Amino acid sequence: MIKVNTALSTIIAVCMALLVLFIRMKAAKKPSSVKKIVLPPIFMSTGALMFLFPEFRVSSLQIVEALSVGAIFSIFLIKTSKFEMKNNDIYLKRSKAFVFILLGLLAVRIVMKLVLSTQIDIGELTGMFWLLAFGMIVPWRIAMYVKYKKIESASIPPTIKTSV
Repeated sequence: MIKVNTALSTIIAVCMALLVLFIRMKAAKKPSSVKKIVLPPIFMSTGALMFLFPEFRVSSLQIVEALSVGAIFSIFLIKTSKFEMKNNDIYLKRSKAFVFILLGLLAVRIVMKLVLSTQIDIGELTGMFWLLAFGMIVPWRIAMYVKYKKIESASIPPTIKTSV
């Protein structure tokens, strides 16, 4: 049963990664906005409700480990996420490296899952991987927000102050 669960969850992870790639490539054709940057982590935060159930709870050390690995993974995403101005709109630049980084992160995740699933309960592992993903997405989206605001403020002409 464990091998079936592992295979199924691996297939689901691959499908999710392909979906993210598809969505990201499609989104690059449309202008970005603060809402598009900020909402995904907010929506993902609802996943924290899993920790209401004892089988998903993790120790303090596991929380620190998962969030640390997520923060390290976020560096790769931050480095490949750049914005550009086109026709008075801000767009996320397409990056070939992003595809390879996402696939690389997926491969690392699958290997980690296969290794850790023999030592850590599947519920705890699920909680840890959610924390890892959240710990990766939040810094990445914060960095995207900062970069977006920097480009946005650079594109707005300064207002002329007059004394009345």
